[in-house]
Amino acid sequence: MPPGPGRIVDMASRYFDSCVLFAASDLGVFGALAERGKATVSTLATALECDARGLRLLLDAAVAVELLVKDGDHYRNSPDAGIFLVPGAPGDLSKAIRYNRDVFAAWGRLPDLVRTGRPVEAPELHLGRDTERTRNFVLAMHGRALGIGRALIPVLDLEGCRAVLDIGGGPGTYSALLAGKYPAASFTVLDLPDVAAIARDLIAGQNLADRVRVTCGDYHVTPFPAEQDAVLFLGVLHQESAVSIEDLMRRAFQALRPGGRVVVMDLMTDATHAAPKFSALFAVNMALTTRDGWVFSDAEMRGWMETAGFTGITVQPLPSPMPHWLMTARKGMDSITHATLTV
Repeated sequence: MPPGPGRIVDMASRYFDSCVLFAASDLGVFGALAERGKATVSTLATALECDARGLRLLLDAAVAVELLVKDGDHYRNSPDAGIFLVPGAPGDLSKAIRYNRDVFAAWGRLPDLVRTGRPVEAPELHLGRDTERTRNFVLAMHGRALGIGRALIPVLDLEGCRAVLDIGGGPGTYSALLAGKYPAASFTVLDLPDVAAIARDLIAGQNLADRVRVTCGDYHVTPFPAEQDAVLFLGVLHQESAVSIEDLMRRAFQALRPGGRVVVMDLMTDATHAAPKFSALFAVNMALTTRDGWVFSDAEMRGWMETAGFTGITVQPLPSPMPHWLMTARKGMDSITHATLTV
């Protein structure tokens, strides 16, 4: 069959779907429908303080992309929206997708990144310089971590660990989740001051401040506390250069007790850096918003671990649909196992 334009046209229009998702979430459509079960345009327009015509266009578009279901003049959440887009629902991703919304404008400046090799917005914007952007970013990372954590926590083994260091732990979400699974362990989250302040509030709200301590610092230069049983890098290394990752692995090795473990959970590619698809695209996303952002391969990560002195390296994918991979290694072991990335 000869090539046709359909795939290209579809690709050029795919952001339409994203904009409908972001607008409906930001305006509170999914929460309002969850409260009512179903509603007409006029009812929702009054409740959400929206123009009826504009809202009808959005709702019909949301039906078209299967976020809503339309019964006559009434709209209701689709099963997916009811589970993942209603604020406060067990599977709520509404905060998590705000990160995608916030970087949407940066993607429109991709040619600038390619021409200059520099991010199109200052990373400091979401790391303290802009208070609102920083808070939105940290809360979005909290939402994403809650979702990823459902796949990560069951397969991450910290049995026997008492002192755990969470590098660049952001909102402290992973440490808080792991504290629930491992009641004998204490966690230290290291992150920048403006991020750490928000993390402390989140952790205090979960009554975990006695077991999850937040320390202010820049993990590039702040010394890692010694005598750790585990050092975690969970979704943080994709913003670091190869030189920086190698240094972080070396410092983690030094901070660990003999037999201690390092844990890396991140998006990874195969050796081509072009697959899996999501990882290759996410590499661009990171380069748009951070100075050294990219996505490394599993083989590269294994090499940095080995250079630092780690052995007993294991690699495994997180359960579907998560696109992340989990790597662990030990200080003072000598066996290496490895599973190749599949695409």
